[in-house]
Formats: sequence, structure tokens, C-alpha cells
Amino acid sequence: MTDTLATGTARTDRERVLGRRRERVGPGGDPVAPGTPEPALPSTAVATDASGVVLDCGWGRLVFGQTFTDQVHVADVLRSEANGARDICIYLRDPHVLVSRLPDELFIDPSLTYRLPLGERRPAATEGGEIPGLSIRALRDADDADAVNRIYARNGMVTAPVDVLVDNAATDRFLHLVAEDAAGEVVGTITGVDHVAVFDDPESGASLWCLTVDFNTAPPGTGQALLTALADQLDARGRAYVDLSVLAENSGAIRLYERLGFHRTGTLCVKRKNPINERLFLPAMPEGYDELNPYAKIVADEAMRRGIRVEVTDPHWGELKLTSGGRTIHTRESLSELTSAVAMSRCDDKRVTRRILTEAGLSVPRGRTATGEPDDLAFLADVGPVVVKPARGEQGNGITVGVRTPEALTAAVELARRFCPDVLIEELRAGEDLRVVVIDHEVVAAAVRRPAQITGDGVHDVTELIDRQSRRRAAATGGESRIPVDDMTREVVAEAGYQMHDVLPEGQVLAVRRTANLHTGGTIHDVTAELHPAIAEACVTASRALDIPVTGLDLLVPAPDAPEHVFIEANERPGLANHEPQPTAERFVDLLFPGTRAPQRLWSPAGAAGSGA
Repeated sequence: MTDTLATGTARTDRERVLGRRRERVGPGGDPVAPGTPEPALPSTAVATDASGVVLDCGWGRLVFGQTFTDQVHVADVLRSEANGARDICIYLRDPHVLVSRLPDELFIDPSLTYRLPLGERRPAATEGGEIPGLSIRALRDADDADAVNRIYARNGMVTAPVDVLVDNAATDRFLHLVAEDAAGEVVGTITGVDHVAVFDDPESGASLWCLTVDFNTAPPGTGQALLTALADQLDARGRAYVDLSVLAENSGAIRLYERLGFHRTGTLCVKRKNPINERLFLPAMPEGYDELNPYAKIVADEAMRRGIRVEVTDPHWGELKLTSGGRTIHTRESLSELTSAVAMSRCDDKRVTRRILTEAGLSVPRGRTATGEPDDLAFLADVGPVVVKPARGEQGNGITVGVRTPEALTAAVELARRFCPDVLIEELRAGEDLRVVVIDHEVVAAAVRRPAQITGDGVHDVTELIDRQSRRRAAATGGESRIPVDDMTREVVAEAGYQMHDVLPEGQVLAVRRTANLHTGGTIHDVTAELHPAIAEACVTASRALDIPVTGLDLLVPAPDAPEHVFIEANERPGLANHEPQPTAERFVDLLFPGTRAPQRLWSPAGAAGSGA
């Protein structure tokens, strides 16, 4: 169901809602005798106050822009659009001004408005023209409404609640007509709105909406017959004209309307940027878009949603060229030209990251650069279990967690050096693996990352369970996350007391990796709302110390809602797609193109100063 319509307190005076008319006519166009009671007014049909008039049509609302004295109120109404609905604001004075103020939320509908004069000026082409076996009548009941919705759905239109369609058809604000064939099947529909009945329109106008037919069963000319019948009824009510809106690309319909005597007007419609309207305001997908990984695609989607031009310059590298107005920025996933080479280098070398964070007064584990000398063994003996990792690298490559013996240390250093000649040895700290995304020195998202694990079913062995879980993770991440079956996996399984061919008991949960890296099967759990303020403050301090506008900071914490923490590393290209439902892509594009940022409130005309060209 659509939301109750309200732009404030609805009028209770029937004369104000229905308008003052010298003569009333019923839904069929016949005059109604004076004193006949008016039909009941559905509570959600019309909302009107000092702001303006809004009419519920079932599939969405008509917002009559000429009845509003302040564009701020129009914006508020359009923002209250119900999910799955399609609201339309028409007859708004200076609609381009409103859209220019809210380009992230609203757009000018790429449609043309046509007007058919009625009364003495009505073209002869819209009179008569009956089709044998086809009858045009008013929508009467739920069966008719169901049939109308079936036609809407077949033609890719938004359907409407049955009770709303039936209630609307019973009032004189709507002329909801259907075309019925000889077999009694509804094969077409049209909706007319009488502006005088809705808000006492001084221009005595009307409009028509949702003219459509079942193209499989409707005889040729059904659309024209519906339009003619509607024009007849509006003519009988003494209306001066009827307007319609048609997509500029619908050349066939436009030719029909022009042949029938409709003429173009300068009226524009304003709509909200919602999923239903995407094809009307989003550009065509750029070449190479389908080859982008999820981390680049989320940025491209957000940019296109705002009307920013997107060029895919290297799909396999995730590189984009974004342009809005005179500003162009290149990105690679969440890395952009706004991140300096110096800031990148600070994150690239984990030893430099540690030093800068330490100098900023932040907590990091004890560590040292591996030298192969006795000092490495002395460090191991002093701090206990350690983590050995390449000083430079990503995606968890070459990292060994939980090194406890000199022999294991030698092997771990040798593994790390396969990825980078410089190796870092760090004290192993207990806790959950926390990733915090900071954009423009504000915390945007936080997530706990957990190592890959499997759950026994009493049937399959460990190897089979890992393969199944790996395939699930790959499917969920577009192939980004898989669990490798390597020496580390076998070692972790062995430490838990199992072999790879053992059948894991039903319900038994077994971690199969030491690190929580997404690329090795780790899972991500959003904890943004739980993040302790001390951790959030420390992360902002870290981003400023590194002087980096976008970063993913990795920490170890006893719990995300506790203040204790240590920083492990900083990433200059965090995966924004890993943190839904947090608005990571939105904040990233805000950073790149602040002029496209959605305002917290509409501008206040009264508070504006000066003038522009």
C-alpha cells in the first residue's frame, strides 16, 4: 500500500478539497441532480494544506506544483515517496530551479507534455470512432482493478492497490475507464484526473495518465477509443483541456497524439531518483562496466546515480575516469588522485605505518625488522608468539600467524621474503580482527573480520567441507573470496586435532585459517553501530597522521564496543563493497565530487543572499 498522503494537516472542508462547482457530473459524464450526496472521500486520496495539493493514484502520487507556494514543500513531498511508488510533480513553476538545488535526489523527466483543447476548440479527430465489439466503460470493482493491474504489469508499469483504484474510480476526481472486448475481457485502460474536482483549478483543466492496452488481445484503435471516450466525458464536464505526458523517445505515440490534434506545451515533470526511474536518469552503462570487480563497480554505480560521467579506462585494473562539470578524477576502486604518493608509501610499508602511528601517540604491537641475526630469536623469546609478514604486500600473502619456535620463525621469514625482501616480526596480540573505513577523516564503517571456518555435517570430510564453503564464499563475493587448501590450512586443521580426510562431527565449527583476510575465505560482520568512541577517535587520528583521505585501518580489539585496541596496518585501497549497508561508496563520491553531495536540507530562498547570472 502507498503511504497516507500528507503535506501537513489535510483539509476537512469538502468545498476546499472537492472545489466549488456550479454543476456536478458523475463518473459516466452524466449530470448529477442537485442535492445528490457526494461519494465518500477516501481518507488517503487527497492531501492539501497551505503547502499544496497531492493526489494518490495508487501507482504513485500526482503533486500539483502550481498549488505550492514554496518549492521547499514540493521537495519534502517528493522525498516522502513510498517505496515502489512513482510520484510525479507537474505544473511546477521553474522546475529546473528545484532540480538544480537537489540534483542528487530529483530530475527532470525526459518526457514531453501535450495538450488537447476541449469545448469549441476540440479537434474533430478526437470525436466518434467506435470499434465493433469494443465497449468503453468506467472501472467498477476489484475484478476490473485486477485486470488493469495485469495490463500494467505486462507493459512494465507500476501496479496499484486494488482498493485504491476502486475507491478512486468512485469519486468525480477520477475518470478511470476500461476497454472491454466482445468476450467481456478488459483489454485497455486510461485514467483521467479532473483538476477542478481535485483543487478547483481556475484554468478548468484535466490530465490523463496510464493509457495502455493489452497488445496481445486489444483490437487496433483501442488506445484511441479510450482517449476519445475520456475526452467526451471531460468535455461534458466543461473542461477546457486535457494534458498528457509522453516519453520523448515514444515517437509512435507522439505521432498519434499530434494526428489527433494534441499540441506541445512547455510543461515539465519532476520525479525523484528511485529504482523505478533509473532508466530515465542514468546514462547507458559504459563500455567495460560488466568486467569491473565489485570494488570498482560500487563506485561506478554511485557516480552514475548522481549523473557523474563514468568511463572505464581499465576494467581488469578497476580503473575509472569520473567527470562532473569541469572536474575529472581517476580512481582505482577506492584509490583516487586525492591520495598522494607519499600517503600511499606510508601505508605500503608496514614499518613506516607503525612508526607514524607511534609518533602520533597511537598503540601498535611491539615489532622489529627481521635481520636473520640472534636479535630475532631474542625478540621471539621476549614477546612470545609472533606474526611474521612482508613489510610490503596485501591480501594476506606471505603472512604467518602464531610463530612460537626458532625453526618456525626461520620458515616464516623465508616465506615472507618470497613476497618482499623486507620482513616484519610483530608481537602476536589476541583479539578480534577489526577493519575501520575512514573517509575524509570521518569513520564511515566498521566490521569484524573472522577467519574462514567450516561446520561439520557428520558426512563430509574436512577437505570436502572446505571446498563447499569456498564455493559459497566465491559466489557471494563475485569470485573475490576463496579458501586455499595449502600448508597453512593443513597446519591450522592439525592444530585443532583433525586431519584433512577426517569427517567433522555434525555441528562442529572449525576455523581453517589464522588470518581473517577476505581473499582467503574470511567473513565480514558489520559493527559500525557498536564501535567504541575511543576507537573511532583513534582511527581519525591515524588517518590524519598518515595524511590519507581514504583508508581501511586494521586493528585488534577484545571487542568493538570496548576502548582497548592496537593498530596492525593501514590500507590505501580498502574494499568499499565489503561494508554494506554502510554508505561507503556514497561518502567516497562525496569526497571526490563534493558538489554532488546530497544536502541535509533544501536551501532556504528567504535566507539566500545576492544574485547570480
